[in-house]
Amino acid sequence: MRPDSYELLDFGDGRKLERFGDVVLNRPCPAAEQVPQSRPELWANATARFRGPRTGDGSWAPNKKLWQPGEWDFPREVGSAFRLRLEALPSGQVGVFPEQRDNWDWIARQVGRAKRQAPVEGTGDSINVLNLFAYTGGSTLAASAAGASVVHVDAAQGIVDRARENAALSGLAERPIRWITDDAVKFCRREIKRGNQYDAVILDPPSYGHGPRGEPWKIGEHLLPLLEMCGELTVEHRAFVLVTCHSPEIGVAELGAYVADGIFGHCGQPPATGELFLATAEGRKLPSGVYARWPA
Repeated sequence: MRPDSYELLDFGDGRKLERFGDVVLNRPCPAAEQVPQSRPELWANATARFRGPRTGDGSWAPNKKLWQPGEWDFPREVGSAFRLRLEALPSGQVGVFPEQRDNWDWIARQVGRAKRQAPVEGTGDSINVLNLFAYTGGSTLAASAAGASVVHVDAAQGIVDRARENAALSGLAERPIRWITDDAVKFCRREIKRGNQYDAVILDPPSYGHGPRGEPWKIGEHLLPLLEMCGELTVEHRAFVLVTCHSPEIGVAELGAYVADGIFGHCGQPPATGELFLATAEGRKLPSGVYARWPA
């Protein structure tokens, strides 16, 4: 697929229509529930439609065996170059979140800046990045391709395996990346006890979830304590922080306050905040979460 081969074609009535190369997918999208479709004539040409709850097991119609290409990936050939292998999953996901593209470029710029400043600050030229809830590795690979060492943490072994495959697909298999299957909170607690430090931290936490041993995760209850641990893990040489969120109850202001209080302490430094979105060729914007980044 070409670098421009992803496109949001339309959204509305609780769904979104996206093109990945020659494959057009019709998937659930809660953010599109209160708006009508703009180009209804496009929807009949979808390659496949996902049926079922957005976060649970569902099914693709037709069955993915009938239409999923054998070689199907999402290329990033600007900023920091890498590739993510796509697959139609039972959750309705395909292994990539295109709304993160600007954040991937921001990560690459921050790694480059930190590496240039490191000799002056006495940290050496190795930038150590902790990526929590790291999924299939987009942010991990953006940081790695820019020259960072990365610790990639996700609770699902199958997802971590897929991220390793993406590193190999991207020519980054030999880069210094540690692949960890663990609960994010428990991992951070152990890292604090070990006295380990990181130069940067990236988080993309879900609203709800479970660790590999059933550890519960509720973003409203657990995000602030986790950010406080991340603040402790980066207190010595903090180069950058990126937190993204897709929970309806956490908006731009709420996430900014969480990061300011959790990472920097009460009344600490405010991060730059904003909305994540996807846009159609006509300029219609589909809200896709929020972000908090430091430095601005």
